Amino acid sequence: MVEGSMTQGAGQGPEMRTPTVRDFRVPAYVHEAGPYAQPPGPHPAPPGQYDRPAEPYDRSAEPYDQAADPYTGPPEPYVRSGSYAGGPPHGEAGVPAAEPEGYTPTERDLPVINRGDTVQMPVDPEAGQIPQPEEGPGPLYVVGDVHGYLDELVTALHEKGLIDLEGRWAAGTSRLWFLGDFTDRGPDGIGVIDLVMRLSAEAAAVGGYCKALMGNHELLLLGARRFGDTPVNSGAGTATFQAAWLLNGGQKTDMERLQDHHLQWMARLDAMELADGHLLVHSDTTAYLDYGDSIEAVNDTIRETLTRNDADECWDLFRKFTKRFAFRDDGGAQAVRSLLETYGGSRIVHGHSPIPYLRGEVGSEDGENSPPLAVEEPHVYADKLAIAMDGGVTMAGKLLVQQLPLDS
Repeated sequence: MVEGSMTQGAGQGPEMRTPTVRDFRVPAYVHEAGPYAQPPGPHPAPPGQYDRPAEPYDRSAEPYDQAADPYTGPPEPYVRSGSYAGGPPHGEAGVPAAEPEGYTPTERDLPVINRGDTVQMPVDPEAGQIPQPEEGPGPLYVVGDVHGYLDELVTALHEKGLIDLEGRWAAGTSRLWFLGDFTDRGPDGIGVIDLVMRLSAEAAAVGGYCKALMGNHELLLLGARRFGDTPVNSGAGTATFQAAWLLNGGQKTDMERLQDHHLQWMARLDAMELADGHLLVHSDTTAYLDYGDSIEAVNDTIRETLTRNDADECWDLFRKFTKRFAFRDDGGAQAVRSLLETYGGSRIVHGHSPIPYLRGEVGSEDGENSPPLAVEEPHVYADKLAIAMDGGVTMAGKLLVQQLPLDS
């Protein structure tokens, strides 16, 4: 095992003219020996997530035992019609309404957009190599929410020259940050985590780095595994992590393949970081201010909260980082400034809120039969102080990988 590889920093240290098509659903490297390889297969492809039948729940069954069976079925009959089934209340013209006081993620979080399962992705064999500086760190890249779409992630990283056709780190001293939300809704969240962990070690070995931030779905998956059906005080009655996980796209295949090293890696992720004057966070919320007045304090407080393993504390953390839209509309720029003044940086870069949803282009379940959403680049807003990176891969949008700084 590479020393320090369990931490997210891992060492914070013939011509073809036609694009080929490659299925990255099960990349070759996942069968190799090593600290991040999956157990020997076969690993059946996940079922179609949009035509999953209802799963009856036997209320006479024994209480949830995560050690014996980490997935025992949902607390209510469950049918998911899309990657985002339902959404919060919405205002006029399809613009999401403001979150009510005491907002809690006990309902489906975003509108229905029927993406369909992952597909084969075109891979351009002529994708360029990233120029490397003669000295000092390489260029900085950020990746928006992946949500289990491994094929799309591999394609996007290759298009930017960050990995080669075999899925290996090819970016030398470049620096790569993932903004969180690796699992849920898409078909292969554990495959995504395995890839990020491996790239972390490969990048560190050549002087670059690949790091990741904590997203609200990492908190959700950790909670579902640790606490299962244990009731928590949600602020709006009683809830459970397992019910919230299922409601918000939890995949049975991810839970079945989740191992201790995945859990340890997720629990150690930082919540925020500063890179080249960019304050990197997952959620577009000011809730980070509740956990400390410095980046180090926030990261330490959140890790300590997870270490205490208190279900209500962990739920409150998850609830706060599920909030969104703090940087939008009136007062949004000032909310960004409050974070920048506290933690440093000249711009904030976040994921979490899909750009079509953030811009009010999708705001109701009527979007279920909408055409693919034209998201080709990050969304700059809040007096150009905020950069949104979630292209809405689960909403038929694009998985964004972007070099920083932006020109605009």
